[in-house]
Amino acid sequence: MDLHGEYLIIGSGIAALRAAASLDGAGDVLILTKGGAREGNTGYAQGGIAAAVGPDDSPARHLADTLAAGDGLCDERAVAVLVDEGPRYVRELMAWGAAFDRAPDGSPALAIEGAHSVRRVLHARDATGREIGRVLWERVSPMPNVRIVDHARAVALIVEDGRCAGVRFLQDGAGMAVARARCTLLATGGAGQVYSDTTNPHVATGDGVAIAYRAGAAVADLEFVQFHPTALKRHGQPRFLLSEALRGEGARLVNADGEPFMLRYDPAGDLAPRDRVSRGIAREEQRTGQPVYLTLAHLDPAYVHQRFPEISAACRGAGLDLAVDRIPVGPAAHYAMGGVVTDLDGRTTIPGLLSAGEVACTGVHGANRLASNSLLEGLVFGARAGNAMRASRDRSIDPDTVRALQPSGSTASDRMGTAGSDSGRQRFDGASVRELMWRHVGLFRDGDGLRTALAALDRAWDALGATVDDPDAMATVTAEQWQAASLVTVGRLIARAAWRREESRGGHFRLDFPERDDRHWRRRVMEIR
Repeated sequence: MDLHGEYLIIGSGIAALRAAASLDGAGDVLILTKGGAREGNTGYAQGGIAAAVGPDDSPARHLADTLAAGDGLCDERAVAVLVDEGPRYVRELMAWGAAFDRAPDGSPALAIEGAHSVRRVLHARDATGREIGRVLWERVSPMPNVRIVDHARAVALIVEDGRCAGVRFLQDGAGMAVARARCTLLATGGAGQVYSDTTNPHVATGDGVAIAYRAGAAVADLEFVQFHPTALKRHGQPRFLLSEALRGEGARLVNADGEPFMLRYDPAGDLAPRDRVSRGIAREEQRTGQPVYLTLAHLDPAYVHQRFPEISAACRGAGLDLAVDRIPVGPAAHYAMGGVVTDLDGRTTIPGLLSAGEVACTGVHGANRLASNSLLEGLVFGARAGNAMRASRDRSIDPDTVRALQPSGSTASDRMGTAGSDSGRQRFDGASVRELMWRHVGLFRDGDGLRTALAALDRAWDALGATVDDPDAMATVTAEQWQAASLVTVGRLIARAAWRREESRGGHFRLDFPERDDRHWRRRVMEIR
């Protein structure tokens, strides 16, 4: 089956749908979504969307908080776009019917989360992403120029004469197919499933980064993985995100003795940036040999259940009362700061290919994303990418974006000497990759662990061989094998970047290089296959 359209969008989250909304009345738009149209990370976003709409806030203040959280590596141009345009696009959502919670005077009820200096997080109880997805879906689905294809797994970009001409995809029950378009947008979301412990849904396997890299697009900043500090950690229960908004409303982190402990690790305490809180929790568990908990028992139970109905229900499913019980928590992979290199309009280093949302890397998050900036990023840069697709399909990436990034001077395997030299062939299933990444490329990293991970991942990468690049061979690859190929590709890129960066900064922490090193490493590095 071959599909054709003027514009092709891969994904159905906030960035994809906002881009599609910008194409209303333009040429034919094809949207391919890996699962159902409502699946993906957007619907799992609990806390909210940050924007400087409050009377005591400003874009300049939001910019300062974002730069501080990014730990010296944000692209300030990208942050300025985010915070300056964010309020307009958030107000647009409200005009389209987004039911954000309201204060008694009718203004948006604003929450505060870690590393924000003021209340600026709009929310719809604890299901903000779902509400935004509803509004955008209702905006896009009636558009007569939009066609949506469900359960279509993108597996390879089609690049002809140096330009992206579409994508090969695997559709449930229909085998391999092709979608061609003059302009293609990758908005495939994150890669949390590269790790065994994650808050991400099962579809977040890093496919967009994998297919873009294999096609020759530049990627950057993949060493910076955000581990959310508070995921439900109960034996026999799936990891479930316990939003940072809980701590913003007064929840406390305590050890097994009921003692608050975060001030031992950071002067900002429970509302420090996520990377520091995650490491603080892990160190407290190591120090005491006991679990760490989140408690809201000092708050009004009725308010807790009313403000956080989804989280309350999830805790009840695990046999816990959010308002009364101490909730066992621990870090889990949550967000990838890096991805496919783009300029401020979403253009990548491959003409005809754009990218937006978590799969993209504008530099807006630096080394550590500020809480609730992810939905804002998808909204703002999704709109900009859609506008760029509509206005000028043939422009190349802004050269200033590429000049701001340093090319990788050597591969991680070259520097390790023997890691990639094993001639043995090793195939990985998804579970093996996830366990390897959690053990060796997780919250704490060191040279020995990264060397071990890369030795295995390099062998698995070699075993992929030409299969994932050969259109004839692709037809024999199963959906499970394509998923494993994405996990190997992205896991290897994360491990290579983590090995290369010999310092600790933001979401990247090296036990053997525990200090931030601005002299050598206040720079971002891109890699091209």
